[in-house]
Amino acid sequence: MSVGTVKAVLKKIRVSPRKLNLVAAMIRGMKAKKALDVLIYSKKRIADDVRKTLASAVANAENNNGLNSDLLVVKEAYVGYSIKLRRFHPRGRGRGGAITKPFSNLTIVVSEEV
Repeated sequence: MSVGTVKAVLKKIRVSPRKLNLVAAMIRGMKAKKALDVLIYSKKRIADDVRKTLASAVANAENNNGLNSDLLVVKEAYVGYSIKLRRFHPRGRGRGGAITKPFSNLTIVVSEEV
């Protein structure tokens, strides 16, 4: 990361990466203040966790690096795979059907717009 770039990471979120990436794609490239407003009114269940992570990145930029919060832009918002819980559901003839419950990691990088 370069100077003027700050990130916040949220790990082991109980949502599939595909669903989380829909919300992350919404805020990529936006100004941080506008992205926070968009996430407040989003209907997606996971949008609240994404909003908290973005707010953490903005707070890190202000308090730790002394950046101006009005000039911050969401430079990157990417999603990664984490663990998968494996559960088994009884099926016919004494068999078991595997059910996987995926977890995700979210990384948000904000930087000061010049």
